[in-house]
Amino acid sequence: MVLESLSNTVVIKGRLAKRVKEEAERLGFTVDEYIVELLSQGLDPKDRALEYVNAAKDLLKEAQRELGEGNTRQAAEKLWGAAALAVKAYAYWRDGKRLSSHGELWEYKRRLEDELGEWVHDSWASATEMHVCFYEGWCTEKDVATAYKRVEKLVNKLESVLINKSSD
Repeated sequence: MVLESLSNTVVIKGRLAKRVKEEAERLGFTVDEYIVELLSQGLDPKDRALEYVNAAKDLLKEAQRELGEGNTRQAAEKLWGAAALAVKAYAYWRDGKRLSSHGELWEYKRRLEDELGEWVHDSWASATEMHVCFYEGWCTEKDVATAYKRVEKLVNKLESVLINKSSD
């Protein structure tokens, strides 16, 4: 297992890699989400939310790289992960709540729509399409590029909200 961000790479091999992947799957997380969850356990909810946004931004960068290399499915899944982490960040920031199901993601996505506007629906719908694309492989590079813009808007706006309202 290789955990990679643009400037850092961590390689986990053998049993430990298998254990990390299995535990993440058992909890319904991607490996990225699981690692963020582990590393942010001691933080207060607002700081934890910022860690989730930072991880979402890293996934956006990875999605861009994957798309540039023609790895449409991998780029699509990274976009889904970025959107999910952004919504999880919002839940931590707003209510100190850790989301652990798709149903809870949708609940907080609706709260985000109420707070930020209807455009959140379009961003979330694009992210959900990317999640399907990862499994089905039906989307094109253009589909992923369009979704990228929408998910990027969600992540960036949420980061702005968290930073601005945390400093109030």
